Amino acid sequence: MKRSLLGIALVAMMGCGGNKNTVAETGTNSAPREIGDPVQYANTINAQDLSKHLYIYASDEYAGRETGKPGQKKAVEYLKNYYVGLGVPAAKGNNDFIQKVPLEMMSVPNASITSPNKNYKIGEDFATFSASKNGKIDVTSITFVGYGIEDEKYSDYDDVDVDGKIVLIKAGEPKNDDGTYVITGSAETSSWSNIRQSFGNRIEIAKSKGAKGLLYYDAANFPLVLQQFKFVSERAKNGGGQMSLKKDGEDFFYFFVNETMAKDIYADIENTETSQQLQTKLSIDIANTTEEVSSENVVAFIEGVEKPNEYVVISAHLDHIGVSADGQINNGADDDGSGTVSVLEIAEAFKKAAAEGNGPKRSVVFLHVTGEEKGLLGSEYYTDNPIFPLEDTVVNLNIDMVGRTDPKRNGGPDYIYLIGSDKLSSELHSLSEDINTKYANLELDYTYNDENDPNRFYYRSDHYNFAKNNVPIIFYFNGTHDDYHRPSDTPDKIEYELMVKRAKLIFHTAWEIANRDNRIVADKLDESTGN
Repeated sequence: MKRSLLGIALVAMMGCGGNKNTVAETGTNSAPREIGDPVQYANTINAQDLSKHLYIYASDEYAGRETGKPGQKKAVEYLKNYYVGLGVPAAKGNNDFIQKVPLEMMSVPNASITSPNKNYKIGEDFATFSASKNGKIDVTSITFVGYGIEDEKYSDYDDVDVDGKIVLIKAGEPKNDDGTYVITGSAETSSWSNIRQSFGNRIEIAKSKGAKGLLYYDAANFPLVLQQFKFVSERAKNGGGQMSLKKDGEDFFYFFVNETMAKDIYADIENTETSQQLQTKLSIDIANTTEEVSSENVVAFIEGVEKPNEYVVISAHLDHIGVSADGQINNGADDDGSGTVSVLEIAEAFKKAAAEGNGPKRSVVFLHVTGEEKGLLGSEYYTDNPIFPLEDTVVNLNIDMVGRTDPKRNGGPDYIYLIGSDKLSSELHSLSEDINTKYANLELDYTYNDENDPNRFYYRSDHYNFAKNNVPIIFYFNGTHDDYHRPSDTPDKIEYELMVKRAKLIFHTAWEIANRDNRIVADKLDESTGN
């Protein structure tokens, strides 16, 4: 799991009343086809196989599977060879299981900003993590664009031309005179108030309007940004940097600015949201270096026998954080070796069913993504460049850390944290609970599903890139522990029998979604995404 930076549809119950599901064969004159009892296939998932995989996958040989490093390449080979041996086809065909993910490692930009009266210091007055622009920029004016929001219910860009300009925006969102928020129409904030969820959207909107740079003022979160900047800067001294998807030809920069700098540019920034053209003179000098990094997603699938062009995606991230500065290997057994090997066992269960003539109605995709620890990069690349269309993707079931128990949690061990099941589809949430009652009887703990959860786990694993593209998701998670992101996250500490129960629950959920007559309905898009 990546570290943190900063209309109800009726529930279809087809297949939930007995041990066999009946689905129609392709063709109008075909007799109904019986799907076998999923329990017999779920029972192929066992602790011995999970342990065998994990003791290899999270061994020192794989050197912590850091994105782009030799250990991550070994992990890719292990996954690919497993699917070849299992006889599960490659998603791209022609035995090509690899989706190449082009990345770049950027050193922390060295930048200076001066005004006629003051020099601003990077790491003190401003910070950035990805200033793609190189060189000197003489600024004669800046356009203040309020909150930098463009939403169907509100826009700061109406009648504002920012093409070729630098924009200044502030955090937050507009309120009505009665104190309610304009976008939600209530006392509750929208996603625009969450920096983690909305900052990227603000950047993309500014780019789409033709802006060449952005200054972002967020008084509440600037100390956290500065702390992260210093952390990344220190890491860069040891050969690290900020990894991102490679974007050829991008000539855009952004800076987080502190209160002093923001008010030097526009003294009234706290008190207004009305767009203004500011006659501000600045000289900006940016220098950064980048290094290309190659990495890979691994994608296999079992084609559906009746609705092959609808897809159930089961995902986990294949990477981890590599070797610490002191030479200790972070094996990442729980994070996310546990999710990875669970996907392998679930794939075996579906393959056995298909081999016995009980192939899933819809296609099931087994997606292992890279770069999660670097910022959900592999899943972002997949959703930007999907092998199977996102509009035909029925659900993403994402597995990130399912092999341990949370020592901070009160209650028994037979639980799993579920996150996001109700965010986009009330139908998916009800289905998930029904399947658990029928097959697994785990305690479904929604603690971290709370929108006000300070950990913001909903935004911190690969399901989020599907969710922001309106694909319903469930994120399966055991919570953190003292070994999280430490060399002590090793295979001997995994609770394999508990992991079996969790993997079986995920298999049964995927089985139901793949074999039901109608695809689940995403009925909560307006509420969750603003779309």
